[in-house]
Amino acid sequence: MATPQLSPGVLVRELDLTVGRVENVVDTTGALAGPFRLGPVEEPIRITSQQQYIDNFGKPLSTDRQYEYWMTGSEFLSYGGVLSITRVDGDTLNNANAGTDEASSSSLKIKNFDDYESAYSESTEYYYAARNPGAWGNGIKVCQIDAQADQRLTLNTANPAGAGVTVGYGVTMAINTVLAGSGTTSVFTGYLKGIITGVSTDSSGSSTVDVKVVSRVHQSGTGTTVTNVDYEPNNMGASFPSSGTISIVNSGTDASPTSSATTSVTAQVDWYDQQTLGLTNSTVLWKSIAPRPRTSNYASIRGGRFDTMNIAVVDDNGGITGSESNILEKYNGVSKAKDATFDAANPVRSYYKKYISNHSAYIFVGDNPSTDADTSHGTVPAPLGFSTNYTANTISAGLWGQDAASIVFSGIGPVSYTMAGGVDYSASGGMSASLGNLKNAYELYSNKDDESVDFLLMGPSCSSELESQAKANLLISLANSRKDCIAVISPHRANVVYVTSSTTQTTNVVRFFSALTSSSFAVFDSGYKYVYDRFNDEFRYLPCNGDIAGLMVRTGINAFPWFSPAGQQRGALNNAVKLAYNPDKDQRDTLYSSRINPIVSQGSGPILFGDKTGLSYASAFDRINVRRLFITVETALESAAQSQLFEINDADTRDNFVNIVTPFLRDIQANRGIENFKVICDASNNTPDVIDNNEFRADIFIQPTRSINYISLTFIATRSGITFSESV
Repeated sequence: MATPQLSPGVLVRELDLTVGRVENVVDTTGALAGPFRLGPVEEPIRITSQQQYIDNFGKPLSTDRQYEYWMTGSEFLSYGGVLSITRVDGDTLNNANAGTDEASSSSLKIKNFDDYESAYSESTEYYYAARNPGAWGNGIKVCQIDAQADQRLTLNTANPAGAGVTVGYGVTMAINTVLAGSGTTSVFTGYLKGIITGVSTDSSGSSTVDVKVVSRVHQSGTGTTVTNVDYEPNNMGASFPSSGTISIVNSGTDASPTSSATTSVTAQVDWYDQQTLGLTNSTVLWKSIAPRPRTSNYASIRGGRFDTMNIAVVDDNGGITGSESNILEKYNGVSKAKDATFDAANPVRSYYKKYISNHSAYIFVGDNPSTDADTSHGTVPAPLGFSTNYTANTISAGLWGQDAASIVFSGIGPVSYTMAGGVDYSASGGMSASLGNLKNAYELYSNKDDESVDFLLMGPSCSSELESQAKANLLISLANSRKDCIAVISPHRANVVYVTSSTTQTTNVVRFFSALTSSSFAVFDSGYKYVYDRFNDEFRYLPCNGDIAGLMVRTGINAFPWFSPAGQQRGALNNAVKLAYNPDKDQRDTLYSSRINPIVSQGSGPILFGDKTGLSYASAFDRINVRRLFITVETALESAAQSQLFEINDADTRDNFVNIVTPFLRDIQANRGIENFKVICDASNNTPDVIDNNEFRADIFIQPTRSINYISLTFIATRSGITFSESV
C-alpha cells in the first residue's frame, strides 16, 4: 500500500510490466535405454557426439544384437540431437575388483557414483573396483607405491637373521659432521636413525636391508635432541652412506640404544629407483612416471609423517585400449590421511580414496589395507617409525584412513592389484536386457522436472512381439504422463526383417501397432533400414525410431517444430542402404489408416512418408506438426507462467501476462505455425471465486496450421477455339 500524503505534493509510483519472458524451446534431446558394455547403470548420461558415445558406453557389439541399441542412438545423433542414455541393470552384472580376501568378489555390483557413495565407499569387500559393472574391467591393474623404504643397504653380514637383523629393528650410524648451513666447525655429534622394513639374501650370500630414514639424534653432554628428517640422497644428515659401520638396535632409548649387532655397509642404492609397477608384460620403473612419495605439507604441520603415495591405473592386458601396459591414469602424491584437504583440481594433499573415486574414469576405491592376512597383496607392516625411543608403534597406529595429526603412517611399498570377476549381462558375456530392467531404466525419465527429454526412443524390439508391444506401451505411457515429449516406436523386428512377402509384412505391422495405446504423444513408423556398421565391418538392420526422432530434431533446427518432418523436403533418412520393408501405394494406404507412418524408398533414398501421431481418432492432434506446436507452446508458456506465482491476482498482473504471451504467439504466427490465436486473461475468467481460491487463469486459443497430406490435381482437356474463361 502506498504511503498516504499528509500535505500537498506529488507521489511517484513505479509499475514494472516487463517482469517475465518466454524462452525459446528447442526440442533436441532423445532418451534411450539399453545394455551397453560400459557406463554407469541406471544413471542418465547426456552425450552430443559419437566420440562421447564411445568413451562413455563403448562400441557396438554383435552379441545379442546389442548393436541395435547402440546404433539407434548413433543414428539419432547424426541428425544433430542430444542423446540421454541410460545403461540398464542386469541380474548378473558385476564389477571387476580386487577383493580384500585375496579373490575378487563375485557379488560386487556398484551401479553408479551415487550407489558407491551411499553403500560402497567404506566397504571392506574390495580394495579397488572397476568404475562400473561388466567384464570390461577384468585385467585392469592398479599399481601403488609409498615410501616404505628410502635405501637398500648391502651388508657384509652373510646371515642377517643370525645377526639379529629383522624387520622392525632400528639402524643407527654415528655422525660427527658439519650440517649444511651450520658453519665451519663440527656442530653435530650423534647418529642417524632408521627402521628396517625389509631383509633379503641374494644367491651370492650378500645380505641387504631396506631402511627407512626416521630421525637424527643429537647428543650434547647429558642431553639428547631428536629431530625428524626426510630422506635426502647423498646427505650424511639424512641418508646412510655406501660404506661405514651401522648398529642394529632392538631396544633401549635414543640416549642409550641397545645394539643386537654391528656390521658394515658395503654398498647402497636408492630404494625407490629400483621399484617397478609389477606389470605382467613389461617392466616399468616407478621413477620413470612419478616422483618419490614424501610427507605432505598437510601432514607435516599436524605432526604426521609418510602419508603420500603414487597410484597408477594400467590397462595391463590391453583389453581397454588394445595396447598392453598402457597407463590409463596416474595419481601422484595422494594422501593416506582421511582429513587431507580435498582439492578438486590437484590430488596433492587430497585423501586418495576420495580424490580417486571422484575423478577416475576407471576405478573406485574401497577398503584401506589392514592387518588381515592377504597373501596376494601383502599386509600393512609396522609403521615407519617409533613412538617412544625404540618401542615400535602398533600396526593400528599407522593404518591408513586416519586423520593426519601425530600419525606415522604405515608403508607397504609397491603393490599391484589385478582386477577380475567382472561379468556382463550373462556369465557367457551376453548383452541382452530384460523387459523389467528396460522398464526401470526408462522410468528414470518419468519426472520431467528431473530429466528434460523431447523424444523417447524405443530402440530395438524385444525377444517376442508381446514384449515389444509392452515396451512400446511403456514409452507411450511415460510420454502421456509427461505431456512434453514424444515416444517414437518401430515395429517388432520379426514383423519385417527377412520377411519376403510385403503383404505379410503389412499384416504383421498393422497387427503390432493395433495393440498400442492411442496417443498423440506417440509416433509409429513402418520398419527397419539396412546400414553399414563401421566398427564391425558389417551391414546391419536397424529400427528406424532413432531416425524418425532425428528427423523431428532436424526439422526443428532447420525450420521450426511445427513443420512436418516428412516428405522430400525434410523427411530423408540418413545412412540407409535399403529398407527391410518398402510398402507400395495400397499398402501405404493400409498403414496410414492404421496411424502408421510409412517409410518408402523413392529415387534418392528412403523418406518418411507420413506425419501422423498415434492418435486413433480424427483430431488436430493426429498430426505430428500440431502436437509438436502445442508441446512447444505449452512448455514455453508454462515456464513463463512461473514468474506469476505469488504475485497479486489483479489487472496489472493479468495484463503483464498477456503482454508476455502475445508477442511469443505472434512470432509463431509470423513463422507459419499458427493461423490465429486469442489470449483471455482478465476478470472474465479470473472471477472473485477463482481469485479467492488463490488461482490464476489464462485461456489461450490457438488455431494451428495444417500440413498437406493429400494433393488433388485435375487436368481438363478443352476443344479448340474455346477461351479458358468460358470453360472455368
